[in-house]
Amino acid sequence: MTDSHIHNTAEQSNNNQAYTAEQWSKIETVLLDMDGTLLDLHFDNYFWLQFMPEKYAELFGIEREEANRVLKQASDETSGTLNWYCLDYWSERLNMPVAELKHDIVEKIQYRPHVKDFLEMLKQQGKRAVIVTNAHRDSVNLKMSKTGLDQLVDRIISSHDYQEPKESQAFWQHLQHDEPFNLETTLLIDDSQAVLNSARKWGFQHLLTIFHPDSKKAPNTDSEHLGIHHFDELIYKDDT
Repeated sequence: MTDSHIHNTAEQSNNNQAYTAEQWSKIETVLLDMDGTLLDLHFDNYFWLQFMPEKYAELFGIEREEANRVLKQASDETSGTLNWYCLDYWSERLNMPVAELKHDIVEKIQYRPHVKDFLEMLKQQGKRAVIVTNAHRDSVNLKMSKTGLDQLVDRIISSHDYQEPKESQAFWQHLQHDEPFNLETTLLIDDSQAVLNSARKWGFQHLLTIFHPDSKKAPNTDSEHLGIHHFDELIYKDDT
């Protein structure tokens, strides 16, 4: 990977030779983001961009446009920090039971395409699969109870466990000590460009992004990282 931006296309990702069966044989650990990578980001986008502004406007008796402005300003002020992902913080700041409100739209929590097949492949190949997410533990628990995703991976780590977001170099330092991994044999898959950039700075050699994290939005292949649309692009049969 050079420092120049790589503008990936679907054709480029499908023809990506970095993860042939031979290369997969050299990967021992796969670190996986949760929202937008394994699970459809539509749940989170809908909750914060539509559901919460409606509830906030209703609760405080203001117009929807004003509610949008208040929430956007609060989001902009905390973007990239742990508070941006912290349900306790938002419950206190907005004076609303944010974690409880997520239960109201739990039916929107869904897997992204081919995730189960991909995780089954990792299990069959004896690779360690660890979720590393910025999501608050209350959100993680809700999504595990809805999907059973925790049964398909070896471990789930929340950045709140370390009190550092994945955008921070300190997160990877904590992770290295808590869940030791070899940078030469570990693949990180994440839909956040900021997180991937942070991981690259830490020294990761194998990085992939997700071009289509939200099923209700158009794909975005404008990324400086190699990526995939869906996990079927990474599934292969080990015939050895």
